[in-house]
Amino acid sequence: MAEPPRKPTLVLASASQSRLTVLRNAGLDPIQDASSVDEDQVKQSLKAEGADAGQVAARLAELKALETAQRHAGGFVVGADQMLDCDGAWFDKPSDVAQARGHLQSLRGKTHELVTAAVVVRDGACIWQHVDRARLTMRQFSDGFIEDYLDRVGADVCRSVGAYQLEGLGAQLFSRIDGDFFTILGLPLLPLLDTLRDHGIVAE
Repeated sequence: MAEPPRKPTLVLASASQSRLTVLRNAGLDPIQDASSVDEDQVKQSLKAEGADAGQVAARLAELKALETAQRHAGGFVVGADQMLDCDGAWFDKPSDVAQARGHLQSLRGKTHELVTAAVVVRDGACIWQHVDRARLTMRQFSDGFIEDYLDRVGADVCRSVGAYQLEGLGAQLFSRIDGDFFTILGLPLLPLLDTLRDHGIVAE
């Protein structure tokens, strides 16, 4: 009897534990193989050309997937990127707790936009791309709250852009959120699942 066809390999071109957890919680088991794309260089180049945060996120997601796809012939490679834009200023993941403190001080009392892009690449071709946006308003919290927050979260505060993790203590930073939860976590899961169903990676 002939063996049933194998499901294509699914690869996550990101070192993000949050994105990996989102996919695993949805019943997927991707290979995690982060790309080596120089994100800072790409951001600087595209910003100099006048690109907005959405265009940068989309391009970075594509470059990451294309680079990783070179090591996974026939695989479906998911690339993703997220940009935080507050009044035209772009925020990256903080490099340390001191920088996280500065980011929180700059963002409090303001509304910022998270732009999340995802692509699927197979054998050098981008077969799907999606960009989604969420708007988040931080409340006017005190300096004392920031210190308590940083003490409780610790080094994990450096794992996410904006120095927050909405699925945990970071929820206390906000007064209003408009947008998809998975987009905020860094991966627009539902439209991605639709695409993976179309290609037989997720059951209909």
